[in-house]
Amino acid sequence: MATEPPPVEEPPATADIPSPTTVPLLVERNARLHPRLPALSWRAGATDRPDGPDRPDRPDRPDGWTTLTWSEVRDHTTRLAAGYAALGVQRGDHVLLMMTNRPEHWLSDLALTRLGAVPVSVYGTSSPPQVRHIARNCRARLAVVDGASHVRSWAPLLDDPETPLELLIVAEPHQEGIYLPYASLLAHPAPAGFDKELDNARPDDPLTVVYTSGTTGEPKGVVLLHSQVLANARSLDAVVELPEHVEHICYLPFAHIAERMLGIYLPCHRASHVYLCADPAAVAAAVREIRPRQFFGVPRIWEKLAASVRAGLTLLPEARRRAVEEAGQVAREHVACRERGEVPSPAVESAYRAARRDVLEPLLKLGGLDRVTWAASASAPMPPDVVRFWAGLGIVVMDAWGLTETTGVATSNSPRAGFRLGSVGRPVASVEVRAAADGELEVRGASVFAGYLRPDGSVDSPLDAEGWLATGDIGRIDDEGFVWITDRKKEMIITSTGKNVSPALVENTLKEHPLIGQALVHGDRRSYVVALLVLDAEAAPAWAAAHGVAGEHDPASLAAHPAVREEIERAVTTANGRLNRTEQVKKYRLLANEWGPATGELTPSLKLRRRVVHERYEAELAALYED
Repeated sequence: MATEPPPVEEPPATADIPSPTTVPLLVERNARLHPRLPALSWRAGATDRPDGPDRPDRPDRPDGWTTLTWSEVRDHTTRLAAGYAALGVQRGDHVLLMMTNRPEHWLSDLALTRLGAVPVSVYGTSSPPQVRHIARNCRARLAVVDGASHVRSWAPLLDDPETPLELLIVAEPHQEGIYLPYASLLAHPAPAGFDKELDNARPDDPLTVVYTSGTTGEPKGVVLLHSQVLANARSLDAVVELPEHVEHICYLPFAHIAERMLGIYLPCHRASHVYLCADPAAVAAAVREIRPRQFFGVPRIWEKLAASVRAGLTLLPEARRRAVEEAGQVAREHVACRERGEVPSPAVESAYRAARRDVLEPLLKLGGLDRVTWAASASAPMPPDVVRFWAGLGIVVMDAWGLTETTGVATSNSPRAGFRLGSVGRPVASVEVRAAADGELEVRGASVFAGYLRPDGSVDSPLDAEGWLATGDIGRIDDEGFVWITDRKKEMIITSTGKNVSPALVENTLKEHPLIGQALVHGDRRSYVVALLVLDAEAAPAWAAAHGVAGEHDPASLAAHPAVREEIERAVTTANGRLNRTEQVKKYRLLANEWGPATGELTPSLKLRRRVVHERYEAELAALYED
């Protein structure tokens, strides 16, 4: 497919275009300045069109993508907003959205925002009790869901006396007549003059409510204002280096602050092009096809991509594999110069350009990453070996840090402002960061949230009298202003001898071996530390083939194979050699089945739910402390 930059347009006069102080004004600006630029693309199909038979008269692209321009986005969201208004949605109302990354979700989000309502996305993996909690907390009358599977979770709430939910809209065709089909929202065009009722939001109005993923308890509704989101967007643009109107592959849930910023608000701010990927399992294929110039992945995504590439490298002929290793050394030397703030010498620069041209780019092109100029990660600690691996391929993953409560990114590494691999960068312009006496990081600034939503519509602010937010993350700030995250304050292990252990540090050290895909370290109030280790489902078969392991190569068979178990033992021994005595893993259990959101051990943003793992493997963990 064509992925080159779109043709340059001659912009119209801008004197009558309002200053973009809200998201609706950004949409209006894009429609007027860039009416023909692509805004949103998705795979054409029977169930992923935004308005069924009444979709705009725009043919699918030859490559199978359907695309709306910024002008069409404005027109389409005007019609959608009229449909929501006809159902009684008013300014300030919360509307719940539980859909995948499909056009109905993206377009409804902007349509509701233009109407002055407050869209609230809900994770598709949320349990019925979580759905009930969110619906009661935000007091929404209306919810829009994917189809029958979600209807089963939402329908009981229509009769729940403590939940004001009155109406369900279903995006996919549904047989039962008591639910409104999504296509009916577009059954009639907007009435004359309706556009004057739109785009009247004020900068200090709520833009959205983002519910935390509930790693340690009930999800909390984080209220974010237009002004906070735009402050964060401007700060991010100051530290990234991207072409105009850059494309973005949108695959993380919209219920996560990262994808709301990257997949909705930043594209409005930048007038960029969003490619919707409704199935996260298909993101690797989308990257290969689109060859994006920016790519964001939570650490688990970068880990899985690295495991896939490593597995492929083991199958290369020895000469080719040696060439990749030598090119990797050159790339890491080039990255090290940049990390020190130095300009690479002519010799280093020349060697890197040759290595990239002749070895690295052809390899990266196989995975669609050859054009990436901005690679980023956040949400959880990035394993150092994964960062080093990608640096050896010429991709510097710029780690960032932030919370839902900080509108996403609070600190970031940057080619422009400097980076230190292993750190999460320096604070962006919209916040300041400090470390409290106990090491807990605190944040305040223009992109720090208003407070947590209460059922009565008010907000409960956790900020102190000076506006500082205690983040719950432990870290330090070095002399150059780079922030280094140690662990979550609530997740620190305190052994029975009173020693502190950072589980993330130990887990990332264990995961440096390619066979260990996931790990959980346990030992609070115990005399020593133990671990649950999960075999990497992608790396293990390649390792087995390379080491002559006969028999079945499914995860369960490999986890039981003596050669694999011996290698895992060596991996734990090696990791322990890099840890202090208190941190060392004394016993462990190797598991075959990968943890994920569907089985509950990971959040939808792929963060470890320690409480769930502890409960699910209580017997296994207890057995590791038996003599």
